[in-house]
Amino acid sequence: MNRIALRKWTLSLFAAVSVIGLTACGTSSSSPQAATPSPEAAPQTNNQAAEPVPAKVGGTLSFYTSQPDADAAALIDGFAKKHPEVKVELFRSGTEEVISRLQAEAQAGQVKADVLLVADAPTFASLKKQDLLMPYTSPEAEQIPAELKDADGSYTGTKVMATVLGVNTQKVSTLPDSWKVLTAPEAAGKGVMPSPLYSGAAAYNLGVFTRQSEFGWNYFEGLKANQMTVSKGNGAVLKSVAGGEKEYGIVVDYMVARAKQEGSPVELIYPSEGVPVITEPIGILKGAQNPDAAKAFVDYVLSEEGQKLAADLGYTPIRKGVEAPEGLKSLEEIKVLSADIAELEASREADKKKFGEMMGGN
Repeated sequence: MNRIALRKWTLSLFAAVSVIGLTACGTSSSSPQAATPSPEAAPQTNNQAAEPVPAKVGGTLSFYTSQPDADAAALIDGFAKKHPEVKVELFRSGTEEVISRLQAEAQAGQVKADVLLVADAPTFASLKKQDLLMPYTSPEAEQIPAELKDADGSYTGTKVMATVLGVNTQKVSTLPDSWKVLTAPEAAGKGVMPSPLYSGAAAYNLGVFTRQSEFGWNYFEGLKANQMTVSKGNGAVLKSVAGGEKEYGIVVDYMVARAKQEGSPVELIYPSEGVPVITEPIGILKGAQNPDAAKAFVDYVLSEEGQKLAADLGYTPIRKGVEAPEGLKSLEEIKVLSADIAELEASREADKKKFGEMMGGN
């Protein structure tokens, strides 16, 4: 597997950050079911009351995320306006590589991250099982649907991101309404998808699709037979489709909607069978060096202001009462494909191994 160059830099919270570019994100998370979302985690008995966050916080906050660079920068900039005394150090990469780094730090007994925001709930469920997360029930979490957050506050969804079909409208005259177009003769050699070995969203999607009776592993065998290209992340998939190199792509919805608004010849389609949905959760690491700043950061992300920022960036907000941006469906409008979070977490590595043996990919 080709590894992405890891980038780390310090973003001063006194500086303005410009928002440009489109970067691949390792995405995928909660397990809302077909019409009604199902809980991401079983109820816990050790629910802890949230300690109040001091009115003024400072120091350095270490933030690990798989968000696109520009989106992470905008989030940090928004937080800076609320807490200018906090200096944020950012580490960003695909979900799988962020978690690999975190695991290596944990094994060395030197976890550096205070706050983690990556693609999917199974990833957080695994970290919780390893006792790496600090429960924190933010007062802002009251406005987040119960099924999209961990029962004892170990992690909370931050947005709703569906994986859809992205289509190049200059190459495809009749828009499809089914995932099965990717295994049809007319799409032979014309499709591209992100690799579950890099993208957390893709790993989540793999687990969900292979647990649907309508798809299963047979669907991926069909993709292979139809010469599906496996790219690294969602950003690479979008670039390939928008540029006309490929006609069809499996990609997260907000990227297609954003590219379409910017003038790219692309359309996003929510297939009739349903779509996997992730919530890109956020959580605080156990033993965080700056827990007060970490709590304040979580509060900001889940607040009405933070959720409106998410909508401005093109994401469907997860907080009740904040509208989805133009071009995207709200959770209530989406037919969701889902699977049990515990099962997805337990089988994740085996699923990725089988996919790599079958399809290859970065």
